[in-house]
Amino acid sequence: MSASHETAARSTTTGAANDATTTGRPTAAQATDAPEASVPPARRPNDLARQLTVAVSAVLAVVGSFIGSGAAGGTPIQDAAGGALAADATPIAPGTGAFSIWSVIYFGLLAYAVWQFLPAQRTAERHRRVGYPVAASLLLNAAWILSIQFDVLWLSIPIIAVLLGVLVVAFLTLLRWRPANALDALVTDGTVGLYLGWVSIATAANVTAGLVAAGFDGWGMGADAWAVVVLAVAGLVGVAIAVRGGGRIAPTLSLCWGLTWVAIARLDGNLLSTPAAIAAIVAVVVVVIATILARARLMLRGEQPK
Repeated sequence: MSASHETAARSTTTGAANDATTTGRPTAAQATDAPEASVPPARRPNDLARQLTVAVSAVLAVVGSFIGSGAAGGTPIQDAAGGALAADATPIAPGTGAFSIWSVIYFGLLAYAVWQFLPAQRTAERHRRVGYPVAASLLLNAAWILSIQFDVLWLSIPIIAVLLGVLVVAFLTLLRWRPANALDALVTDGTVGLYLGWVSIATAANVTAGLVAAGFDGWGMGADAWAVVVLAVAGLVGVAIAVRGGGRIAPTLSLCWGLTWVAIARLDGNLLSTPAAIAAIVAVVVVVIATILARARLMLRGEQPK
């Protein structure tokens, strides 16, 4: 390159730099090297509709819970449908005290309905993806209560099965889209986790109650043997949730809560069953160990468990 060309290149570079200083605009090289600014997601027309759907569904679910508890004139769930879901109806039925967990779950669902309605959550991708599954679970829960209140026990089985499936979808969605902060993890992930764990054991109890009411004879197996099988399956579900969820605490807490009350009811109730009680206790121990190991594995990999 000739001296005149080098002088021209230096002059061009100097001139561009002076332009950037004077005008405040970066040069092409500066623009390429500079980090891109974080741009918040744009609002979508259906964001507000999603927030409203979740909020209204939460209100309907809470109203349904009042009816199901008998507080609003309805028949308490344990007395409805001919007592098919009472604590002594089947060897899988949890003791009456187990259902107090619903107050915690409903509180969490109402907290989530408020949390997801805040402006900061309107365009958050995780809430866009999990909002409608949560709303669907709330409506399905209300439908389940109505099916029991109207003594249509057989209908409650597909409803709670779909409810369980929807909660699995919500749980897996939250695993993919991490929480924005600790409060988001507590309100969103904690609530969905508690909901999923409880509905897992409730599904086992509901299906068993439906089969007994329909006259299922167990294909030659006794009630105790079937109880052990069903509780073993519930334990395996808990292990699967612990492994897939990286040892999340909330689903383990609620699932083990339900299993513990099954054991209590079988050891001190109107329907005694030592095999069922032992199976429930073993399931609790196995699920807790699986949760601890799953969390430990994440920590060894340098990841922070939730």
